[in-house]
Amino acid sequence: MYEIGISRDFLNGRGEIAWGDIGLSRIEADPRLRHRMIGDGDVAENFAGFDAVLVLRQRIDQKLLDAAPRLRHVSRWGAGLDRIDLDACTRAGVMVTSTPLGGKVPVAVAALTFVLTLTHRVLEKDRLVREGRWAERADYMGMGLAGRTIGIVGLGNIGREFARLAAPFQARLAAYSPRAEKAQADALGVELVGLDQLMERSDIVVVTAALTPATQGMISAERIARMKPGCIFVNVARGEIVDEDALIAALKSGRIARAGLDVFREEPLAPSSPLMRMDNVLLAPHALAWTDQIISGNAVDAIGSLLSVAANKRPGFIANPQVLDHPRFADMSS
Repeated sequence: MYEIGISRDFLNGRGEIAWGDIGLSRIEADPRLRHRMIGDGDVAENFAGFDAVLVLRQRIDQKLLDAAPRLRHVSRWGAGLDRIDLDACTRAGVMVTSTPLGGKVPVAVAALTFVLTLTHRVLEKDRLVREGRWAERADYMGMGLAGRTIGIVGLGNIGREFARLAAPFQARLAAYSPRAEKAQADALGVELVGLDQLMERSDIVVVTAALTPATQGMISAERIARMKPGCIFVNVARGEIVDEDALIAALKSGRIARAGLDVFREEPLAPSSPLMRMDNVLLAPHALAWTDQIISGNAVDAIGSLLSVAANKRPGFIANPQVLDHPRFADMSS
């Protein structure tokens, strides 16, 4: 029997899979496979006895791999891999797969949702109506996008999709993305620039980059100080990319007029965080992109990878392709 573990962060407060059938019925249809929830608590030994695991935000490190010698596949529900030690997995003969396409459109739409909500000052205008302050509405003028510069930090799958979504609004699009191809950017109408230049020129900055050692802390206090006074800042990537203290200071001073944040340095965001008390910040619990479409998209790829590896077939979206050289995968068919 091929044993598949499901990390407990898929459960809601009632102890149920948060999104209903996330594709587990496809596993149940194969009599050679069995799935069950991984034991409670962050204990590496809970992963012993599994051939594969489906994880959401579970950390996979050397300690866990040492405790689970049978493990050969980690299927990550989502695109980010910052909680998984890919080198350790490769050494241990553990294949890691992800779902980079499932969230591409939903996360890009989430970023655009932040941009439109913040530029049109939707929350402030909602409060004006609820508080009977109609006479103040002229004090809350929004920002039109036509002719403005939107700077995209990270022109990967999500960044490119955001550029496509933003194009009809007639904004100027710029991006910082060292590995982006100029021809691809040109086709999207995006100008590739340096990060400092992007921060200085942009009326709106949207962060979509993956968290890596190179991007951690990339939006530093020095770079935030370069931003145009009164600009708008959106982060749908990872909180660790941004110096959160410097961001808070810039929001207090007004250098950044408004911000939309779906991610934070520490999650959940502490009730004591100054961000909780700021009227010029729109907050979401790392879930703004969670729609029926992201669930169905991730389910297709994450469960599909589990089924492929269980059948010794090469899946799509292997995050550590060097693992194919490991003896465990010598007979894997393409």
